[in-house]
Amino acid sequence: MLNSRDVKTVDDAKHIIEQRGLSHIKVGLFDIDGVMRGKYMSKEKFFSALDSGFSFCNVVLGWDTKDQLYDNVEYTGWHTGYPDAPVRILPETCRDLPGEDSMLLFIAEFCDDAGAVCPRGTLCRVLDRAERMGFAVTAAFEYEFFMFKETPESIREKGFKNLTPLTPDSFGYSIIRNSVHAGLHHQIMALGEEMDFPLESLHTETGPGVLEAAIGYDDAQDAADKAALFKTFIKVWAQRNNLMATFMAKWSSDWPGQSGHIHISLKDKNGKALFHDPNNPYNMSDTQRHFLAGQQKYMPEFLSLIAPTVNSYSRMVPGLWAPLDATWGVENRTTALRVIPGAAKSQRIEYRLGSADANPYLALAAALASGLMGVEHKLEPHAQVKGNAYEQDHPEALSLPRTLFDAAGKLKRSEAAKELFGEAFVAHYAATREWEEREFRKHVTDWELERYFEII
Repeated sequence: MLNSRDVKTVDDAKHIIEQRGLSHIKVGLFDIDGVMRGKYMSKEKFFSALDSGFSFCNVVLGWDTKDQLYDNVEYTGWHTGYPDAPVRILPETCRDLPGEDSMLLFIAEFCDDAGAVCPRGTLCRVLDRAERMGFAVTAAFEYEFFMFKETPESIREKGFKNLTPLTPDSFGYSIIRNSVHAGLHHQIMALGEEMDFPLESLHTETGPGVLEAAIGYDDAQDAADKAALFKTFIKVWAQRNNLMATFMAKWSSDWPGQSGHIHISLKDKNGKALFHDPNNPYNMSDTQRHFLAGQQKYMPEFLSLIAPTVNSYSRMVPGLWAPLDATWGVENRTTALRVIPGAAKSQRIEYRLGSADANPYLALAAALASGLMGVEHKLEPHAQVKGNAYEQDHPEALSLPRTLFDAAGKLKRSEAAKELFGEAFVAHYAATREWEEREFRKHVTDWELERYFEII
């Protein structure tokens, strides 16, 4: 019997479907915000799509998380009539779907012209660049997410206020909490194994009902797929258990924000670790140093890929574990980039700026592409930060945009972004982020009402 994760080719995909006697198969792809969209397809339609591709309405690349249509993009919009765009199914992404009997899930991605603005395709272009430079990239994601004893109906009835968390108060790394709720933790770990995004660790974090999961490292493309599936199916699992999971960057002003850190390292094509040099301080090779410098230099320009929502910037305030400048340090969790010294296999950089709400494909593309530019141009980093980065002054060049609109503007003007991601993608994505900010500006917040209504 063929295992779902042994599927590598079109013939394999057809064989496992016949083997299981499936009449329908689930296919999904990821939109600009990293939200998985898709449908069930009949076996006949799916086999045809495996052979020749299929089409998906390009509106998936032209609307926001509330299915509102972007009004300022060129690739898609009313002026295009929202035609179908070509899509290819990726046989090697085949996975079992727990809770759906023997159902299978396949990831798809846009191709041809649509591929130019597809998030997964954008990461693929960056990985192609790395390959041309002689590099193999490994990566791993770790996420913080809050769990609530709520349902999609109850959070709306409550107006998203006074929600009941899975557990009360702060209790990071709690053995009591993960023992009392061992059943839930075991289900999450089992889900990771069944869907092939295995967790290296799972623990409580500081805050009511907050968990942190570290997904096992892998080659970069698979790491991004696993991260995107993790975010999607943790939400599915939670709702099946009458819970709600959120990956908002900051859901409450009373608690810290939620991160989506990315660990990255490079190898050569023979598997030799390229970030490790025991003859240099901190075991940091020249390649790692240049890579770090590129990440530091381009972080302000690429920030909207790492912090993609208005809410992302609520997290970026002093003292809440989110960096405010493109700083780096050795084993320093107050900086945006953390160099982690170790043996050859563990020497790496942690891109700590990332927030949990980011699209994994685009966050990794930004973190990797900037590093590649550093290696290519032999850039040198600014002096490392020692001690509390929040309490120190940093060069103006390292200052990060404070709003999504400013971050989108920097991306739109970035020549490096156009070279690395393609002009079509940069124009499209920047416009979607400007839209997001404009939509926010249409609304009056509770903070404004409480501050101005009576007194001003």
